Amino acid sequence: MNSTVNNTINNTSNNANNNANNNAPSAPTVQFADLGLAAPILRAIKDTGYDTPTPIQTKAIPLVLNGGDLLAGAQTGTGKTAGFTLPILQRLTQTRPTNIRAGRPRCLMLTPTRELAAQIKESVDTYSKYLELRSMVVFGGVNINPQINQLQRPIDILVATPGRLLDLHQQGEVDLLGIEILVLDEADRMLDMGFIHDIKKILALLPKSRQNLLFSATFSNEIKKLADRLLNQPDFIEVARRNTASEMVEQSVYRVRQGHKRDVLSHLINQHNWYQVLVFTRTKHGANRLAEKLVKDGISALAIHGNKSQSARTKALSEFKTGNTRVLVATDIAARGLDIDQLPQVVNFELPNIPEDYVHRIGRTGRAGASGGAISLVDQDELKYLKDIEKLIKRTIPTLTLDGFIPPTTIEPEPDRPARRGNHRSTATHNARNKPAQGQRRPQSQRKPNGQSR
Repeated sequence: MNSTVNNTINNTSNNANNNANNNAPSAPTVQFADLGLAAPILRAIKDTGYDTPTPIQTKAIPLVLNGGDLLAGAQTGTGKTAGFTLPILQRLTQTRPTNIRAGRPRCLMLTPTRELAAQIKESVDTYSKYLELRSMVVFGGVNINPQINQLQRPIDILVATPGRLLDLHQQGEVDLLGIEILVLDEADRMLDMGFIHDIKKILALLPKSRQNLLFSATFSNEIKKLADRLLNQPDFIEVARRNTASEMVEQSVYRVRQGHKRDVLSHLINQHNWYQVLVFTRTKHGANRLAEKLVKDGISALAIHGNKSQSARTKALSEFKTGNTRVLVATDIAARGLDIDQLPQVVNFELPNIPEDYVHRIGRTGRAGASGGAISLVDQDELKYLKDIEKLIKRTIPTLTLDGFIPPTTIEPEPDRPARRGNHRSTATHNARNKPAQGQRRPQSQRKPNGQSR
């Protein structure tokens, strides 16, 4: 099966990209009613105000309805959640058994983050409102007992993050032997976050006969290996060229000293009157500090990252979506899966170490045909990261002149920086260079170990 999956990806990806581009003008002629969906589902879709499917929905829905395995290449913002949710609802309704047991779901949707899990559950609720299907979501960071209580009733669809799902299974609260359909959403991010061992454990708990759907924005060798293990002669679709930034996003760079970045960000927000800005930082601590600085500047801001409680993260996202908070400062993992309609502006306060993360970041804007902007504040020490990003997306990001900004007389201390790739110093050398003189306090930036923290 390995050669089948790899050949499928290699032989059809270019055709899929060309077809997506060539067929883009004719996509509006296809309606949801043309895709074979049942009347209750079409009614729910109509309630949302949509009538025209996105390219990924047009391609995925018929294939999922056919019951075969699917490998789909799609970045966030393409409508992929509805692309698998809608046909799954139909299949579960058509084949619903009469003896559904408590705690034994029929469909499992695995996602990498709490936020994405909650949003998929919301999508399931939206489109199943006229169906007699039950669904629930489980993720970590919250009390497990309410989730255990919900599992005491029959469940059709279970949306879950890997860790909490395994916890519930180990406690005997969930039975995965009834799974008819498995969805791995944002599989590349799940592997990046170290979930591969959890995924393997979960796969071992599932029945061998089932439909498998794998969605990923990129296709690394690790994803190909996972697809080989998971999928059986899958159909393959891809609606966007791999590892590329959205054409709808206007990208630009400002060359800024690290110590000036916070003041520059406040200046840009006020100058352009941005009302909804998602800002990416490299570390959790940096996200907190930046949000606090923006608030001092009179700009409403909240931080979202892994150290925040689930209730705090949910509240921050809600405040941002409703417009009560102008700026949401996030780390990469915390922002993965955020679904915000018409988000106009993304700012890279610091460039990511991994070029692919840049693509995921700016994919928060320019979604579903809307335009958006992505600005990166780049210090001299980040030029290597910028070159790697430009190499990946195969384009040069224009550098703009910062107009009207007057640098402050004092420069804020620079945050901890992760070690550059390939830059390894011995511990003795590092300690010798960073040891403070007798009677002198260690600088703030050296009081915590360097490294990326999400």
